[in-house]
Amino acid sequence: MCFSSLLLAQFYDDPLKEREWVEATKARLFFGYLDWVLLDLERMEPRDEEAAEAIRKLRGYLKENQGRAKYGSLRRRGYPIGSGGIASANKFINHVRLKRSGAWWYAERANVMLALRCAKYNGTFERVFERSKQKVRRGWRAHPS
Repeated sequence: MCFSSLLLAQFYDDPLKEREWVEATKARLFFGYLDWVLLDLERMEPRDEEAAEAIRKLRGYLKENQGRAKYGSLRRRGYPIGSGGIASANKFINHVRLKRSGAWWYAERANVMLALRCAKYNGTFERVFERSKQKVRRGWRAHPS
C-alpha cells in the first residue's frame, strides 16, 4: 500500500513527523491494529483540501480492504505484502515470451502458453502437461477417424 499522496499533502514540510507517522502506522498494520490506523486518520487534522482528500481516499481504501489487510500474519507466513514481486513476475513470465520482437498470438493460444509458463515457474509443469495430454487422448478416442 502506498501512502505517498497523503505524505506529500500532509507532511511535505516536516520529514521527522512524516517518518514518525509512517513507522507508527506500519507497526499498527503489522500487528493487526487497523482500527487504530483508521481512528488516527479520522482524527488527523488536514493542513489543506489536498491533504483532506488524500486522508479520505486512504481511509476509504483501508476500510474497503480491511479483510485483506492482514499484513503481519501474511508476512510471518512468508507472503510478500507489496505488488512489486507480482509485477516483476508478470514481466518475466508473460512479457518476455509474448512480447518478443515480431511475435504475434491468437488470444486463446497465448493463454495456453501463459498457463504452461506459469506451471513451469511454479513447479507444476509435469502435472499440468500430463493433464493436457490426457485431454488430448480423450478427444482422439471420442472422434475416431
